[in-house]
Order: sequence, then structure tokens, then C-alpha cells
Amino acid sequence: MAKSNKDRDRRAVVEQMRRDQKRSERRRTIVIISACVVVALVIIGLAAVPLIKQNMAASGPLADLGVSESKAGCQEVVKKKATGNQEHKPIGTPITYDDAPPAFGAHWPTPAPFERKFYTADDRPEVEYLVHNLEHGYNLLWYDDTITKDSDKLAAVKAIASKFEGTELTDKFIAVPWTSKDGKAFPKGTHVALTHWSAGGDPSDVSKQQGIWQYCADPSGEVVTQFTKDYPYTDSPEPQAM
Repeated sequence: MAKSNKDRDRRAVVEQMRRDQKRSERRRTIVIISACVVVALVIIGLAAVPLIKQNMAASGPLADLGVSESKAGCQEVVKKKATGNQEHKPIGTPITYDDAPPAFGAHWPTPAPFERKFYTADDRPEVEYLVHNLEHGYNLLWYDDTITKDSDKLAAVKAIASKFEGTELTDKFIAVPWTSKDGKAFPKGTHVALTHWSAGGDPSDVSKQQGIWQYCADPSGEVVTQFTKDYPYTDSPEPQAM
């Protein structure tokens, strides 16, 4: 009888140990699953931050994006006699431009596509394509590495470019990076450059063509609004070309 009780007690202890082990394994599984869920949510959250920041930056009219004109640190508009009208070089031919960035000059026979309004250093067309866009009346916003490294300022540039995502000729606008490989740096203290190839008031007289520049410290939708108003696509050597 005593032996039977001992066997029963032993089985009860073993069974209790098994139950405790199962509960411990369930708790461990729950902890692991919970940790994985938390990590997944963090990863999703981090991935969403740039999109949320971009959506917030793009809200509102163009003139409200980025900093105000008074805070943009812009220099006076610069004008220079333009050359290179319809001077096409074979694609792949390196072309040296004296200005950083160029507002006119010889270029490759094909412009960058109308549909894209924003590029990074990883996917930007060659400068020789973009100069052809200038000949067609595009306004280009060039941003340097300082802007690239500042997520808020880069978001402002993207937001400004997004306001030109349309199919009208008035949407001739592209935001592109300017890197040290492209040429010299912008004037000291500036990190954004707006450029335009102007017909100089008379498209029939090539001698009146001008390159237009405005350098600023920070991206400003208000500055872009005024620049595109002062230098519309119609003021260019080839305004009807896409």
C-alpha cells in the first residue's frame, strides 16, 4: 500500500513538472511572438516616417512649401548671355560647362523625360540631357549635397517638385541634384540653384538669349513661385517642345 502511494505521488510530481514545463514554453513562445510583433511594428513605423514626412511637407500650396522667401537666403538673380541654341552633340559626348550649374550651352539631342519631376544622385539624367530641357523652357531646381543630407530640406525639395506633376506645358519643372562630380560648388552659403534659359524677349533673335540663375541657401516654394512667374516656359528658345 505504501509503495502504491509513493508511485502515485511520484507520478503526480512528474505530471506537475510536465504542466509547469508546458506553461513555461507557452510563456516563452508568447514573449518571442510579442517581441517579433514589436520589432515588425518598429520596422514598419521607421519605413513610414519618410512617407509621412513627405506627405506633411507637400501639403498646402506651392508658395507655402519650404521656407519663406525672406528666410531662403537668396542672392540676386544673375543673367548672362546664352550660347548653344540647337547645338546638339552626339549622346555620350562629354560637354564641359563653365557655370555651376549650367543655364544654357551645347547639349545632347534628347531631353530628360517630361514625366519625372524629381531625381536623386542615383537616378539623375546626365547634365547634357538636362540642358536640353532648359532650351525647351524648363525651370530646373538644383540642390547640392548639403540638402541631400538634410531630410527635412530634401522633403521640401520633393514637395516643391510634386506641385509640377502634371501634363501641361506650365509643368516644365525638374528638381535635380548637383554633385561634386558635375563641377564646382555653388556660391558660398548657398545650396539651391534655380536656372532658366531665357529667349530674352524675342525668340526670333538668338543673340538676345540669356542664362538665368538664382542661388539660395534653402529651398523655398515662395521663391520658386516667383521665379517660374518671372521666367515661364514661354520665355525660352523652344517653348512648345516637350
